[in-house]
Amino acid sequence: MKSLSTLLLATSVLLSSSLQAKEVSGVQLNDSITVEGQTLVLNGAGVRSKFFIDLYVGSLYVPVNLNTAQAALDAPSVAVRLNITSGMITADKMKDAINEGFDDATDGNTAPIAVKIEQFMGLFSAEIVEGDQFTLLADKVTGVTAYKNGQAQATIAGEDFRQAVLKIWLGNEPAQDSLKDAMLGQ
Repeated sequence: MKSLSTLLLATSVLLSSSLQAKEVSGVQLNDSITVEGQTLVLNGAGVRSKFFIDLYVGSLYVPVNLNTAQAALDAPSVAVRLNITSGMITADKMKDAINEGFDDATDGNTAPIAVKIEQFMGLFSAEIVEGDQFTLLADKVTGVTAYKNGQAQATIAGEDFRQAVLKIWLGNEPAQDSLKDAMLGQ
């Protein structure tokens, strides 16, 4: 009986550790997530840092593993997840960073999606604290659905907006090159 208990304990430890794909900067990342009935697998994850301070862990979840930004942009549905790891991120700092990201993602031409960007910024109006999690489900049919700590905040339609959101992390001028590479599993 003792060896059966030991075997069961070992099995449960192995199963629980296999549910966690990996740890990045103290954040446990699942092998897969299910959002709006879609199961997406972890493609890669990395750290967004500034001045040697880890700000958040960014992870990319996709229908099947891929290794190019274009493949992610073309996928029918992907999710970018941001796990806040620093108390230095405030709502205002996040808004500034996202606005800069949209500017870079659109080569400075945010006018066509300006109303959508403004709506998206509402996600970052409440206080942001260390431990908060943002999930951005980018779906070709419905648009971008933003979640904060698992709660749906808003869905913003439009492929132009979806592409711009993804390009913040996966475009030619991403938030951070090393984070882009890590999200692409490189």
